[in-house]
Amino acid sequence: MAVILVVGGARSGKSSFAEKLCRDSGESVCYIATSKITDDDMADRVAKHRAQRPAAWHTIERYDDFQSLVNVDVFKNYNVFLLDCITIMITNIMFDQSVDYDTCSAQTLDVIESTIFSEIKNLLDVMIKNNKTLIMVSNEVGMGIVPSYRLGSIFRDISGRVNQFLAGEADEVYNIICGLPQKLK
Repeated sequence: MAVILVVGGARSGKSSFAEKLCRDSGESVCYIATSKITDDDMADRVAKHRAQRPAAWHTIERYDDFQSLVNVDVFKNYNVFLLDCITIMITNIMFDQSVDYDTCSAQTLDVIESTIFSEIKNLLDVMIKNNKTLIMVSNEVGMGIVPSYRLGSIFRDISGRVNQFLAGEADEVYNIICGLPQKLK
């Protein structure tokens, strides 16, 4: 059992590296896909991700309600889970809220961030209590341009705090740059 976090920038090779960790484990793998197909571009991204991972891997489409995984028969049959990706999960939870991010209060943002952290903690809890290996992919969002709009800043700040939390909880952390892994922890 292990918790592993793989971070990197866009197109850094983080998903490929996480998939390699899964293949190298020698275990059967269950893929937790957090994306929602909202347009043709996202459909293309999902199709490409599906094509690069082994067809034998089972896929669960989910970005919340992780505590109910224990009630899914498939959950009991796998020891290694790859969640790709945390930042898409955060985005989906944010957009599930009926909020105008341009005008909402700091208190509303605190509630949303608390909801996101609750889901993250539920994910870790269910994996650890059931002795599963969890490999998570997340984007490093703090090394780029400072967003010029409020929603971008809110997303960057929440993602950064989530990544810091996950890195603290993880047994191993990798940063991927140009397809090359750097072990941080």
